[in-house]
Amino acid sequence: MKEITIDYALRATWQAVARMYNEEAKEFGSTMAVGFTLLSLDPKKGTPSTALGPRMGMEATSLSRILKSMEEKGLITRQPNPEDGRGVLLFLTEFGLEKRKDSKDAVLRFNEAVRAQTSPEKLDHFFEVMEIINKVVTQKKIYHNNAK
Repeated sequence: MKEITIDYALRATWQAVARMYNEEAKEFGSTMAVGFTLLSLDPKKGTPSTALGPRMGMEATSLSRILKSMEEKGLITRQPNPEDGRGVLLFLTEFGLEKRKDSKDAVLRFNEAVRAQTSPEKLDHFFEVMEIINKVVTQKKIYHNNAK
């Protein structure tokens, strides 16, 4: 039997989770990307539009399409940033706050389901391994001559 690579396990699992979230979001007339964006916006102080892409790990082009769609649906508003006249702050509307709660509930339900079937010790190990993977990736030394 072939050994499953770490990359494959991560990718296949994330695709399954993304599919699950998209199916759930569809019930609310939304998408996983919109839900993730709703959860990434500060519900009280707003969020600078320039900070959102890096926070979510998304390219500006993809994010701007999502934000435009969210604005058209009445989930967010854009307001000038009082601390930086060139910038824009993104705020959730009342409708956006409702949909943010739906997104948060879906994430918490998923977390509860996984926690119900996994020991705290195994979850601790999972998060340790994920932290290691993130560190290895962000160091950007894997595919350079000095990789070890």
